[in-house]
Amino acid sequence: MQQLKKDNFKVITDKKSARSILPNMLTLIGVCIGLTSIRFALDEKFEFAIIAIIFAALIDGLDGRIARLIKGTSKVGKELDSLTDMISFGVAPAFIMYFWKLNSLGRFGWLLCLIYVICVALRLARFNINSNQEPSWKDNFFEGIPSPAGGILVLTPLIYSLSGFDLVQINYDYIVPTFFIIISFLLISKFPSYSFKKIVIPRKTTIFLLFGIVLFFGLLLIYTFNVIAISSFIYLGLLPISFLHYQKLNKKNRNEKTQDDDDNLEDVL
Repeated sequence: MQQLKKDNFKVITDKKSARSILPNMLTLIGVCIGLTSIRFALDEKFEFAIIAIIFAALIDGLDGRIARLIKGTSKVGKELDSLTDMISFGVAPAFIMYFWKLNSLGRFGWLLCLIYVICVALRLARFNINSNQEPSWKDNFFEGIPSPAGGILVLTPLIYSLSGFDLVQINYDYIVPTFFIIISFLLISKFPSYSFKKIVIPRKTTIFLLFGIVLFFGLLLIYTFNVIAISSFIYLGLLPISFLHYQKLNKKNRNEKTQDDDDNLEDVL
């Protein structure tokens, strides 16, 4: 009987390990893509470097969802995901921007790269610690911006230069360091930003959502850098909105908690 229980436990464990292979493989592919983007930057093929980072971001958004969908989450997968984010959205964007513009700033440019990568590492460490907390309404927000968003935002000046937009003449010698400093601060700050993890889509609007996704990726294939640049600016525009929304929900939650505490008070008079 005891041997039968052991065999059953082994079968269950083996099935769970098998389910975790697919998401872990996707995560490792993300590592390879992130490293390949550095190779493209070394060859001054910055267009391909940016596309590689975008693919890494897409994989980063899929592997965790696939793991939860097939019940293949694991501690190894969690650590691999952090490693991938560190390479693809920390080290790789820093190298890309250094080879493109920051190397002209000498030691100061390299210092900005070091600061950014350290901030990504601190951001990921804090996220891993906070991910074990109990679910609450705060799960709809990140503390600071997530590392994939930071990795793409820090590339925004390069993306803008490749998009062909000539609306504003930009001095990249000032804009690039400014972006690095601002994004590094947002990564380690407690500035609330939307997580987009618990969005509820009504069934009636599903077809419009699918159409919007297809349209977005169609435009992304045709007008790649234009769409990425506009998406980056839209995300930056959402940051103050997410801050105000968070403050509103936080105030409402505090008022409800205070009201509940008042209701639970006993009349001792």
